[in-house]
Amino acid sequence: MRQIILDTETTGLEWKKGNRVVEIGCVEYLERRPSGNHFHRYLKPDCEFEPGAQEVTGLTLEFLADKPTFAEVAEDFLAFIDGAELIIHNAAFDLGFLDNELSLLGDQYGRITDRCSVIDTLKMARERFPGQRNSLDALCKRLGVDNAHRQLHGGLLDAQILGDVYIALTSGQEEIGFGSVDEGRPGTAHAQAFDTSRLLPRPRVVVTASELEAHEARLAKLRKKAGRAIWDGEPEVAEAASA
Repeated sequence: MRQIILDTETTGLEWKKGNRVVEIGCVEYLERRPSGNHFHRYLKPDCEFEPGAQEVTGLTLEFLADKPTFAEVAEDFLAFIDGAELIIHNAAFDLGFLDNELSLLGDQYGRITDRCSVIDTLKMARERFPGQRNSLDALCKRLGVDNAHRQLHGGLLDAQILGDVYIALTSGQEEIGFGSVDEGRPGTAHAQAFDTSRLLPRPRVVVTASELEAHEARLAKLRKKAGRAIWDGEPEVAEAASA
């Protein structure tokens, strides 16, 4: 299975208001493991940033001035994602921007979903954790994914983090009867599948040798009376001097 973890950064929140894509980050997974291949481009948007957008990404028009436009990278981008299953957090946002970029180049490119299937991890998280915050940062805390290096939003960095979040969401760690990891609890996605402090240890039955003999005698009487074996487990004989 070929999957592409995808994230974009933009000049604002709505493509309908003329905002454009300024960064695309894609990480390839094969059979649920990173292949080492990725696609990453900064893009010159030919428009201003909305107030606040630069603070989120740390990108500036000065930095992007010599970067390619979307039109210049479109063929390479589409070739990289073609036929893959896309994993996107809040897919409607990224797909809206990418489909708009394609439409500006002409009808011949169609839409992203003409080429790829899409899984929205935000929708998946809302189904798993209803009523809770399901931003990428919140999921990292809840699932134990390390995002300490995420000081700003970035297309490639966020795609890498989202890959870990997706694997944690779909690994079945929280479907084996132990509940979910407490939100905010530190740990790693693969090492901490659940909170082991909630599991009570199995009580140890410790008896002396003389007590064991009496216990076996009582069991023998019960077996004879009931006509069947009654046995819950092997008691541990204490190495006590009281025998």
